[in-house]
Amino acid sequence: MKTGFWQVTFAVLRKDMLAEMRSRELLSVMGLFALLSVIIFSFALELDREARETAISGVIWVTVAFASIIGLNRSMNSEREQGNFDALLLAPVDRSALFLGKFLGNFLVVLLVGLVLLPLGTLLYNITLIQPWVLLILVLGIFGLSSIGTLLAAMTAQTRARDALLSIAMLPIVLPVLLAAVRATTSIISNEPIENWITWPQILLVVDLIYLVLCFFTFGFVIEE
Repeated sequence: MKTGFWQVTFAVLRKDMLAEMRSRELLSVMGLFALLSVIIFSFALELDREARETAISGVIWVTVAFASIIGLNRSMNSEREQGNFDALLLAPVDRSALFLGKFLGNFLVVLLVGLVLLPLGTLLYNITLIQPWVLLILVLGIFGLSSIGTLLAAMTAQTRARDALLSIAMLPIVLPVLLAAVRATTSIISNEPIENWITWPQILLVVDLIYLVLCFFTFGFVIEE
């Protein structure tokens, strides 16, 4: 008899969150990478305020994307090395529930890193990033990155070149998410009229839903291979 869907989902999520709270491995690595990236870009753009205002959105989203790739790789590799994922696959549970639990865990960790980046970027670039619309775009963008990233991390975890392969596979697929997020964020911090950029959050929401549905229904087939 299979365990309840939501029971499995929250059990996986709870396991991941407790493991991260104890080790803080993912947050430490991702946070350090994000910090160094933002600081290096701030030095590179220090003398040109106009360039800073134009580039800050790209800096934030490139940093979030690569930080999420680092986190996804380490999270899934740890599961494979310790045999946790194999044990979950042997259990009589819904594979979609495993995906949802892993996805939510990855989403929360990456979101925490993204939330730290906003005040840091505001301080270093002297541009106000802590705005309600920017926060919404951050949530939507990380949602899309985490959903497709969780599926691809599971696909590449068994390969020898998994660290590089996840980047190669993920970046082209998440391009619509990054494009919409960067365009929306740039318009928001530039104080453009809402009618000029409101389409981008809508596109981002549609892409997120498409990714989530596809990953939800294909995850079981991917991990069985």
